[in-house]
Amino acid sequence: MKNTKETEYKIRETILKLLSDDEVATVSTAEAATSLSPGDEFLDLEHLDQGVQTAPRKTTPMGRVLAKKSVHEKTWKKILKKLPAPSAV
Repeated sequence: MKNTKETEYKIRETILKLLSDDEVATVSTAEAATSLSPGDEFLDLEHLDQGVQTAPRKTTPMGRVLAKKSVHEKTWKKILKKLPAPSAV
């Protein structure tokens, strides 16, 4: 369990280091918003194993999400390469 949490923290840290100063500012501004718009793609930074998610019709609380629209496409692609493989259900 501890090893899994450490790995998750390392992946999250690696992802956040990929952001440029401009993207960090955009993400910080987005965090102040109360929710994502329906259809927005995002990563839940506390559940990276769930991969890219799409905001449902109802609002998605911000707090721990990284919205695709907050970063450049090039950065988003780099981030996706860092995600763990989806867990089999």
